[in-house]
Amino acid sequence: MALKRPQGAAGRLVWVEHQSRVLADNPLGDPALRRFPVWLPPQYDQPAFQGRRFPVFYDLAGYLGAGHGHVNWRPLDENIPERIERLIHEKALGPVILVFPDCFTALGGTQYINSSAIGRYADYLTREIVPFIDREFRTLASREHRGVFGKSSGGYGAMVHGMKYPQVWGGVANHSGDAYFDFVYRSDWPNTLNVLARYGKPQARPGSFRVKAERGLGKGLDDGRVKRFLEHVWQESKPSHAETHALMNLCMAASYDPDPRAPNGFRLPFHLDSGALIPERWNRWLAQDPVHMVGQHAKALKSLKALFIDCGWRDQYHIHFGSRQLSQQLVRLGVPHRYEEFDDTHSGIDYRLDRSLPFLFKALKS
Repeated sequence: MALKRPQGAAGRLVWVEHQSRVLADNPLGDPALRRFPVWLPPQYDQPAFQGRRFPVFYDLAGYLGAGHGHVNWRPLDENIPERIERLIHEKALGPVILVFPDCFTALGGTQYINSSAIGRYADYLTREIVPFIDREFRTLASREHRGVFGKSSGGYGAMVHGMKYPQVWGGVANHSGDAYFDFVYRSDWPNTLNVLARYGKPQARPGSFRVKAERGLGKGLDDGRVKRFLEHVWQESKPSHAETHALMNLCMAASYDPDPRAPNGFRLPFHLDSGALIPERWNRWLAQDPVHMVGQHAKALKSLKALFIDCGWRDQYHIHFGSRQLSQQLVRLGVPHRYEEFDDTHSGIDYRLDRSLPFLFKALKS
């Protein structure tokens, strides 16, 4: 628990608006005009630092989150700006600009990658938001001074960006980022199939239904139940836990296996009735799994100035197993990184930023 007492000089929170061309006419109809917060350190406005430029860190929110939520007041805890103010006051961290982009979507979030079913959120960040921030604020506008961090889906996004966009990012902090999809997602799909079954059409002859269903469902195509579920949940004022998890798995399907020719713009990795895994579709997911990606991007990862990975060894989504495999492969490939485990779950672990952000800052400050 953190006492709600200011420590040191306060920074300044600025709200900016950006009209995106990349997100214009995105398939979900999400807004292209985004308003999001940027936090400036106390030194930014001090006369002694007039004209001084600063490193910049981008905070990628987890699923069902956006940058706005990370600057809200919290009872008995620090929000991210308060945490950074304290770290600067304690001299664990130097002055840094923080950016909290808004990448929320109608599917509850994004994995910060390009998807024809959701939108080009990797391009949005790397081609639009980074240059926009560098124009609007006194940043050290090069990858050597630019870091990206996040937890869960945000940790996944940070890790994948470090692999695919090393020309943009110099440092990465991946907190409990999705990895080893065979553990993280696969075991949760039976629950999603049960939720979706409520939106299927009743059949008088189950035997003939199975034969008919194989023609489409065996290829990962929606027979209408996914569409009806989405229409329901978009109107629901208080989705249940099972419904939000089903929405999450559909968001992942739209991220990892988009197909403009398929209903809803994406395919599904399991037969909606039998629950049978569809190997061709699941392989599309595995191709986006950091555990499987890392070997293809060793050169990019070696170019990073800092790479931090951690996970609680009681993570309820079993992500610590993927984190371990990721670190083992990085060791095998000779990629410098820091890997840590801690005694906690997937939830309420922002305190781990006290470990990762000073590590990033030390590498990216100069």
